[in-house]
Amino acid sequence: MRPAGLEVLAGELEEPCGLVSPSSTVRSITKDLQHSLDLASATSGDKVVTAKENEDEQASSPIGDALGPQRPRSNSGRELTDEEILASVMIKNLDTGEEIPLIQAEEKLPTGINPLTLHIMRRTKEYITNDAAQSDDDDKAQAPLTDSDGGKLKQKTTQLKKFLGKSVKRAKHLAEEYGEKAVNKVKSVRDEVFHNDQDDPSSSDDEGMPYTRPVKFKAAHSFKGPFDFDQVKVVQDLSGEHMGAVWTMKFSHCGRLLATAGQDNVVRIWVLKNAFDYFNNMRIKYNTEGRVSPSPSQESLCSSKSDTDGGMSSVPEDPDSEDKNLPFRQVPFCKYKGHTADLLDLSWSKNYFLLSSSMDKTVRLWHISRRECLCCFQHIDFVTAIAFHPRDDRYFLSGSLDGKLRLWNIPDKKVALWNEVDGQTRLITAANFCQNGKYAVIGTYDGRCIFYDTERLKYHTQIHVRSTRGRNRVGRKITGIEPLPGENKILVTSNDSRIRLYDLRDLSLSMKYKGYVNSSSQIKASFSHDYSFIVSGSEDKYVYIWSTYHDLSKFTSVRRDRNDFWEGIKAHNAVVTSAIFAPHPNLIVPQEAGAEKAGAGADAEWYFSSTGALKTDHTEVLLSADFTGAIKVFINVKKTVTLQ
Repeated sequence: MRPAGLEVLAGELEEPCGLVSPSSTVRSITKDLQHSLDLASATSGDKVVTAKENEDEQASSPIGDALGPQRPRSNSGRELTDEEILASVMIKNLDTGEEIPLIQAEEKLPTGINPLTLHIMRRTKEYITNDAAQSDDDDKAQAPLTDSDGGKLKQKTTQLKKFLGKSVKRAKHLAEEYGEKAVNKVKSVRDEVFHNDQDDPSSSDDEGMPYTRPVKFKAAHSFKGPFDFDQVKVVQDLSGEHMGAVWTMKFSHCGRLLATAGQDNVVRIWVLKNAFDYFNNMRIKYNTEGRVSPSPSQESLCSSKSDTDGGMSSVPEDPDSEDKNLPFRQVPFCKYKGHTADLLDLSWSKNYFLLSSSMDKTVRLWHISRRECLCCFQHIDFVTAIAFHPRDDRYFLSGSLDGKLRLWNIPDKKVALWNEVDGQTRLITAANFCQNGKYAVIGTYDGRCIFYDTERLKYHTQIHVRSTRGRNRVGRKITGIEPLPGENKILVTSNDSRIRLYDLRDLSLSMKYKGYVNSSSQIKASFSHDYSFIVSGSEDKYVYIWSTYHDLSKFTSVRRDRNDFWEGIKAHNAVVTSAIFAPHPNLIVPQEAGAEKAGAGADAEWYFSSTGALKTDHTEVLLSADFTGAIKVFINVKKTVTLQ
């Protein structure tokens, strides 16, 4: 009943799940990777694996069936037009209960809506509007400071004009699920909506953008400072590679590789300039000698040099190789092709395996030393979330819109364990491990976080992610789940424009973060490298950052479980679909360079004092990506001198 290798000792469960540090010793990494996936086991057996929980599913999901739904036909067999399809689908507004034809709903939907949301909307026949983000259980008694009766009337008049003038004209853009023609229409809407701010100095279309440029900064009205990110600067622009939206970005555990993926079906791997030789050498070495997969314990990342004069032919020359100040190579280290629809999630193992999940109903396994896909795991429906087991990367978790949570055994090429979500709406929209792999947790379309015992994948408990009253008392789609190691807490992002931190000891709400807009996207929040900050993209084109916990010396009369004190930075002209912190900022900003950029001088020394206390170290590196494919790299250095 129990998959081999998943037994976890009680004593080990108490250890925090830390990242693999570049300076980790061979012994510590070997202990952490007690059970590890290698290339031999990853590539043995079938190259394409189908989920086989029961024979009915196997029969109903042929491997080649990745084309999506066919265009509906009339009773006489004639294919329906876009207008007929959209007019026949009734959509319910979850906020008001109103039902209208899909052909009239276009103007009421948030701009920048992604294809997964459209697919779920079609399946559930429900939608929500942007104003859901402005209502909460604690907001009922407070009138917004910027709204007036006249402003509301003007807004309603504008909305009415838009509805009457444009809804019929542009509604057919929502038919993306019926083929490539409609997908192109969605892209045209994207171009129309997000390339009209030509005068905005922070436009993502600026060519020759000066690096280390300041960005537009804002903060909550009630937050008077001091701020942590008001000096953040853009240091690199990786735009121009992705064609269409970037839906997900993930750093490798070592912090030297960045995987990005989205609408153009391609996984791109970016590498830090100071690590290029190491990974290029790895690809040469392990492709010629056919060894098992390397791990961080086998060679030093810090001292590696290529033993070959020329790099691999698949790695293009870096056009900005002379500019030593750019942290990443300006061109991807490699591109992985094979998916046939939008990519939704990525997950790294500690020894450089990468999983990618897609709307083509597959999960693909890659390794940084190989060009080709190692294995393809076929599902029944879109795969919205994936995660390697944190202590045994021979296993990974996948969540799908078919309502099934699966724990896959990679070497055995099969589903080791699975379970199914109950309830009327069984769509899984997020998944991860928590408590260092003890529990698997999934998020659903109707706002539930459900926990399963990983050892047998049996139901354990659940949390209803919703407000106690107001418009958000109905659970919204869960878009992200992130564990907070060492504190038995998880960070949950949802489509009510709220981020919540839950204590797993009693399932209580520790903190609620708000200020950003996330009413329909798959935007997810995540932690900084030391877990002191939380970052998220937003539908209003900003990147939002909160302190994980209140500094009570700044705020004396605020609720300790509410955090409205956000800081926002703008460098995009489109919905910010993903924002993450780098797990090891010291790899990108050397400590001496950081001190110079901060203008700290002799007052701020970037080293440990004789007592072991760090005098100054508040360097953060974050990345953001948007609906047009633009990717920006930010560096924030703040002088914080601690007297000892």
